[in-house]
Amino acid sequence: MSFKLGEQYLAKVYITLKPGVLDPQGEAVKQGLVTMGYEGVKEVRVGKYLEVLLEAEDGHEAFKQVDEMCRRLLSNPVIERYRCEIAGSREDGET
Repeated sequence: MSFKLGEQYLAKVYITLKPGVLDPQGEAVKQGLVTMGYEGVKEVRVGKYLEVLLEAEDGHEAFKQVDEMCRRLLSNPVIERYRCEIAGSREDGET
């Protein structure tokens, strides 16, 4: 990538399983909560939250980089979806 590094941006990345994908970890958490007396819990889905601090020319470029990171490494597009936000920027999206 050939751009001048500039401002620092904090990217917040939320990764969750797609609907219909089995979530054994979520089921285990749900069972634990029910066992503890929280009978009202009907479903738990477990995901990942990441914060990535990066330098970029602007918020749009930071968003593009983080989106690429998610597609290439941070998420599994077959079973997961992700949403990323760039702090201090209006760039934000979900796949």
